[in-house]
Amino acid sequence: MTRTARSARPGGSKIVIASALGPLGKRLRRSGRRVVFTNGCFDLVHPGHLALLEAARALGDALVVGVNSDSSVRRLKGPGRPLVPQKDRARMLAALECVDHVTIFSGSTPLRTILRLRPDVLVKGADWRRDDIVGRAEVEGWGGHVARVALKGGYSTTRLLDRLAGKAVR
Repeated sequence: MTRTARSARPGGSKIVIASALGPLGKRLRRSGRRVVFTNGCFDLVHPGHLALLEAARALGDALVVGVNSDSSVRRLKGPGRPLVPQKDRARMLAALECVDHVTIFSGSTPLRTILRLRPDVLVKGADWRRDDIVGRAEVEGWGGHVARVALKGGYSTTRLLDRLAGKAVR
């Protein structure tokens, strides 16, 4: 596939491999942009995800989203997950207007990704305790900021799956 055809695909040019994160972060900061990073499984993208991503993007000039690899999701969520393969999850996120770049990481945490990118702002949902946010100490150590954003209530992939399975969820 040619470079032109690849970048013409929706979201295709926004997906970045791990080794390119350092140069990407440097380039964005040199151009005066404030780099924001958040991460998650994003197995079934729902309104809660969209609200988080839009809030994260509002905190800077370039939003980079880390997506857990398939093996990472299985370790975190169990053998029936993910429902959607990592490449497709990355492409869906890359197609969102509020997302500037997407990368897939395979570790149990996004720490290596954070260290490569060196974001100015690290964003997690408010359900995370500040001291439990992976990368918080590192980001604050280089002068960055950690933000916890309020979640849009009633949404989670697990909750949606329970509803689909007919389980009573309130």
